[in-house]
Formats: sequence, structure tokens, C-alpha cells
Amino acid sequence: MTRSDGTRIGAVALTVRDLDRSVEFYERVLGLVALERDRSRVLLGVEDETLLELHGDPQAPLRPRRSTGLFHFAMLVPGRTELARALLRLAEHRWPLTGASDHLVSEALYLNDPDGIGIEIYRDRPRSDWGWNGSEVRMATLPLDLDSLLADAGGEADERMPAGTTMGHVHLNVADLTESERFYCGVLGFEPTARSYPGALFVSAGRYHHHVGLNVWNGPGAPPPPAGAVGLRHYEISVPEAGELDELTERLDGERVNGALASTDPSGIRLVLRA
Repeated sequence: MTRSDGTRIGAVALTVRDLDRSVEFYERVLGLVALERDRSRVLLGVEDETLLELHGDPQAPLRPRRSTGLFHFAMLVPGRTELARALLRLAEHRWPLTGASDHLVSEALYLNDPDGIGIEIYRDRPRSDWGWNGSEVRMATLPLDLDSLLADAGGEADERMPAGTTMGHVHLNVADLTESERFYCGVLGFEPTARSYPGALFVSAGRYHHHVGLNVWNGPGAPPPPAGAVGLRHYEISVPEAGELDELTERLDGERVNGALASTDPSGIRLVLRA
């Protein structure tokens, strides 16, 4: 069954070493709001939507560079003005970028959090401007004109991520692209949308440019990180109908917990599906 339009990426759960340090970064620099907190766990988001779930563990081992896991999570802002104001906020806090790219379908800023976890903040161009070669969307990685972007900021940074910000996609380091495609497309029902990047595959529902990016840039056959390592704990996929979740339950090796379906991909990456 092909995933229907309306499928979305939900909250991303991370392990961090210093919870207070991370919360300060995600609130002050990234502009999220703490929605719920206890001693070792904080939910952060925009308005009442949770985008991140942080778990603090001072003893968490570092993720080895050559391992599977999260390449980056990507927060989608409503438009170019909001992206420009996010750039101004990063500049005001003197937080360095690791990259800034024009992907044809989108414009994106890249940075790392205090634990080195990769983050993308991006805005989509209108879908009518996306180019397609059959079933494959035309994407590239070109330099982003930051001066042009800043000209759309209106001279001021927003203290908070704007209403309408969502988790647009996740990009994962995996061990094997063939096995990953078999799982994400053959089992979960996503469709391939781009194969033009060496060692990478992008998949989506509803002809979005991608909901999940997959790459073997940490090496084919990369092992999973140590249990409890800094980085990705799990990420959520939201499907629009309860019947879709029931159908996935029959096809996936997973368990139902509080109405959600928890499973693991071929690289050992944990995902939680919700209706």
C-alpha cells in the first residue's frame, strides 16, 4: 500500500548529555518553546505541537562517526521571511552555520546543536515551481544567497519559531540503501523521489520532495551506535487514517503501545507510527 497524501514526520526524540544546556539552545537559539518538562525529559515545540523530545543522560556515550543514526532533522518554516528571520536569530546568538544551500525545491540552513546533532531549517518553494523527471524530483545542492535571504527578513529576528513550523523531514545514516529502500518503500509504502545524489535515496508520500532521506555516507555496513548514545532515540511518522496504521501493524515487525506502532528499520533505527 502506497502511503497517502497527509503522511507527515512527527516529533523527533533525542538523547543529549546536558539537558539544561540543550533546552537553553533550543529555546534561545532555535526559538522553540518548552511545552512539558520533568527531571530528565523535555518536550519542545511551536504553539501546542511537539517537535522535539529531549532526554538528558550525562553518561550517554558519544555516537561514533562511522555509525547509523540521524544525519539531521529538518524543521520546515512557513516561508522565506521566516527563514530569513531564523538566520538573523542565529546571527544574533553567534551560532555558526555548517552550511546553507539552495536545493531547487527548497532553501536550507544547516547547523549543529551543542551535542553535534545535525539540524536543518528550511522553507519550501511552491510546489508549482518544482521540476520533475517522471517520478523523480529535480534537486541540487547549490550555494544559498544569504544576502538575498536576509533582504527578506525585514530587519528583525523573531524570538520564536513561527506558528506553522513543522518537522518537515528526517535524514538518516543507514547501513544499506537496498535494504532501506525495501523497508521504507516496500513495507512502509513511501515512494522514491530522488536518486541523483551518490550514496543517497530520498523517499516521500504524496509527491513531496522527501519525508525521509537515506544515505550510506558513514560507510556501507555501518554499525548502529552504542545503546543509549547521544543522538536519535526514535522519530515519528504520522499517517492520516487509523486504517493505515492497522494495515501497517499487519505488515511490520513491531508492537502497539498506547495506540502507536513502534518498530525498527533494517539499520536499527527506531520509528513510531501514529494515526
